[in-house]
Amino acid sequence: MRIMAGRKETISDREILEIFRSSSDPILTTSELADETDFSLNGIRKRLDSLEERDLVRKKKAGNSPVWWISDEGEMFLENE
Repeated sequence: MRIMAGRKETISDREILEIFRSSSDPILTTSELADETDFSLNGIRKRLDSLEERDLVRKKKAGNSPVWWISDEGEMFLENE
C-alpha cells in the first residue's frame, strides 16, 4: 500500500477502475467518483491524476470541470491483474 500526502490509501487503483467499468455511464465527473469512493474532491482528483499519469484513465474538460473515463490501458490492467 502506498502512502499519499500523509494518508493511507483506502481504495485500490483496481477498485477505482472497477467503478468506471460497473457504471452505466462510461464518463464520470470528479464529484461522482468522490461520492463513490468517500474521498474528498481533492483526494480523488489526486488519485485520478496518478492514474492518468500511468495511462489508466483519460480526462477532458467539460465546461469548467474535467470528466474521466477508463482507457484501453486501464481495461488491460483490470484484465491482467
